[in-house]
Amino acid sequence: MNTFKIPQKNKNIISLAALLFCIFFTLASTAQNLIGAWENYNTLDDGNQVKNVIIYSDGFYAISTYHAKTGKFISTKGGSWKLKDNTLSQQIEFDTQKPENVGTKKSFTIAITDTTLAITDSNTKYTRIDDGTPGKLKGAWLMSGRVRDGKTQQRDTNRPRKTMKILSGTRFQWIAYNTETKQFMGTGGGTYTTQDGKYTENIKFFSRDDTRVGNSLQFNYELKEGHWHHSGLSSKGDPIHEIWSKR
Repeated sequence: MNTFKIPQKNKNIISLAALLFCIFFTLASTAQNLIGAWENYNTLDDGNQVKNVIIYSDGFYAISTYHAKTGKFISTKGGSWKLKDNTLSQQIEFDTQKPENVGTKKSFTIAITDTTLAITDSNTKYTRIDDGTPGKLKGAWLMSGRVRDGKTQQRDTNRPRKTMKILSGTRFQWIAYNTETKQFMGTGGGTYTTQDGKYTENIKFFSRDDTRVGNSLQFNYELKEGHWHHSGLSSKGDPIHEIWSKR
């Protein structure tokens, strides 16, 4: 019986290919593990608790900070992100506390498990809220148009003035900002569900009006050719039909 032997040169090529595959798979898995929503709590000097929630979608993120009990808004920042090995780099597009940081890049070391995200440089740890499921609308979206009187009015998503909505499996946040002027116009967020063509937002914080905290808003939603059509009544009771496009 003849035994087929693989030449040593080919063995080396196969071993190298296997090693590269393992490295790629590990990096991809780590990046995938980051996607979802995370939270932690801090206690202020007056004893009140502050809640921090981070949403990571494919390539974009947002972190919001607000009073855990009242929902009073404190701050938000976000932009795009990349992960290489255990170094997380973030390009900042908006920052309410330090607008001068808009346009800059920050990098730090992280450690991820199935349930925790640790920022090792600052000894900060977050607990996972979800892993990007079950949200049918997870991802980062930019408002790209409106429908008024049956006519579609398109918006250029490449301009500096942006309205972004970022969603994990269960959490959402919208942010209006300008990357050129570094101006922040407003934000709000909380939990959401999608069921039977209905998209429901449960507001946990709202920078423009704390009295909206605790309210739930329901809209019709539909995905058409990759675009999210969002219609119903706004928080002020005005009819809206928005179009959102994936970033």
